[in-house]
Amino acid sequence: MLQIHYIRENAEEIIEKLKRRNLDAREWVEEALDLDKKRREAQTKLDQTLAESNKASKEIGNLFKSGQKEAATALREKMAAMKGEVKGMQEGLQKLQEELHEVLTHIPNVPNDLVPEGKSDQDNLEIFSQGKVEKSPENAMPHWELAEKYKLINFELGTKITGAGFPVYTGKGARLQRALIQFFLDYNTEAGYEEIIPPHLVNEASGFGTGQLPDKEGQMYHVTGDNLYLIPTAEVPVTNLLRDEILNQSDLPIKFTAYTPCFRREAGSYGKDVRGLNRLHQFDKVEIVQVRHPDESYQALEEMVEHVKGILEALELPYRIVRLCGGDLGFTSALTYDFEVWSQAQERWLEVSSVSNFEAFQSNRLKLRFRGSEKSTQLCHTLNGSALALPRILAALLENNQTEDGILIPKALQTYTKFEKID
Repeated sequence: MLQIHYIRENAEEIIEKLKRRNLDAREWVEEALDLDKKRREAQTKLDQTLAESNKASKEIGNLFKSGQKEAATALREKMAAMKGEVKGMQEGLQKLQEELHEVLTHIPNVPNDLVPEGKSDQDNLEIFSQGKVEKSPENAMPHWELAEKYKLINFELGTKITGAGFPVYTGKGARLQRALIQFFLDYNTEAGYEEIIPPHLVNEASGFGTGQLPDKEGQMYHVTGDNLYLIPTAEVPVTNLLRDEILNQSDLPIKFTAYTPCFRREAGSYGKDVRGLNRLHQFDKVEIVQVRHPDESYQALEEMVEHVKGILEALELPYRIVRLCGGDLGFTSALTYDFEVWSQAQERWLEVSSVSNFEAFQSNRLKLRFRGSEKSTQLCHTLNGSALALPRILAALLENNQTEDGILIPKALQTYTKFEKID
């Protein structure tokens, strides 16, 4: 959420930059400024009235002491009427604050200057690629057929138990899935990330803090009886570990990693994009989260990009990095890099990671601050990235490493799988 003082000082710049998201935010910005003006005026009037009330209270005591009982009684009656006036002012101020907060929650983050213009993922800018992109060999099978052939994943059984988008991993498929999770966690912890096992359900305050609520409410599974939400990513509970905290500058940087299952309704998804592991309602992901000093957050973003590159290179997968355009940028992000692996059998790119800098947008919602050498506090910057999301990684590993007599396992995973080939 943008800070109101930032909007006051940079209104036209914010409106102009949000056009990169294909959004005309003038109405929201002007409404926020109008409510903010009214709020500050109401606060000033309330403060003046309270000061007058405090002064009158002292005068009443002095009048009684000096024997001016009649004057003291009259002033006391005036004070009684003023109490009702103060209550009305406080209620009006509270209403203005709530209205301002509501408007601010609907204004997305301001894109970084590096964000390219564009309307959809077709306009994202490729900035790096690694590995050879080859056409599908003759008789190559997509991962859902390979999963059935080698008894790695049972999609029909998952549909029977729960519904479409909830696969059952079996045999070497389950072991490969577990190997990937352990490999990702080990790779992250060796890079200085502290491992966390968070809850898989969160409350509304947590969903609001990282920006999933109200923006993505329809995409989250809601446990109505307890008003809790199944997490769409570990980013939500992990970042909320620090909600309402004031850190010392010496505590920074903070680096967390966590494995969790993730749950997404994916309403409106259909067609080839949802076949097999391409789009699931439940999937596994290992996340990395950083909390940084504002002066260091973009350096941290580049470090996280390099970190994810290292994982993909260890898996020997062809991949590319794209910088998201304004039309594809997430609500909370100032700048995002997506990693996509090449699916040889499907002959298309599959997104496996997003690495984003949210600047102070999340921390303002979280009330996450740090105190430097001075007594005043300022908002931290938060970042997160997938390291990595498993379904499409697994799909690419199966498709790209298939041979006539089995599926080869990358060397980096063999220590974890205890086998070199699926046959």
